[in-house]
Amino acid sequence: MRYMVIVKSTPDGYDVPPTREMFEAMDRYNQSLRDAGVLLALDGLAGPREGARITFSNGKPHVTDGPFAEAKELVAGFWILQVRDKEEAIEWAKRIPFSNGESVEIRRVSEASDFADVMSPEAIAREDAMRAELSRKSN
Repeated sequence: MRYMVIVKSTPDGYDVPPTREMFEAMDRYNQSLRDAGVLLALDGLAGPREGARITFSNGKPHVTDGPFAEAKELVAGFWILQVRDKEEAIEWAKRIPFSNGESVEIRRVSEASDFADVMSPEAIAREDAMRAELSRKSN
């Protein structure tokens, strides 16, 4: 199963740059994920000042440039892990070298087969083929 570990931050959190020690600790953690063969992807995200939010109303998009004053939590980065189950994802997340109130959220990545009641077998096969192709391109 694939799980996304989502790093959460407050808007103020983007104003405090990580220390060299934090980068080194994160590098060791990321290498341990890679060495264990569970790491599929990872990235940090630029702050909300560089982002935009698109909301839809009656089928029409409305764009709001960041930062987002009303936001209490922002996604700051993520890992995607290939693990046996949620418990294994939690065990890996508990090893993240955070120490100052940071938090992460763990979510299972949906598979096309999760929607078999509304997707045709052909649509599921196309989706699975597309994911396999994207996976080959990223390796």
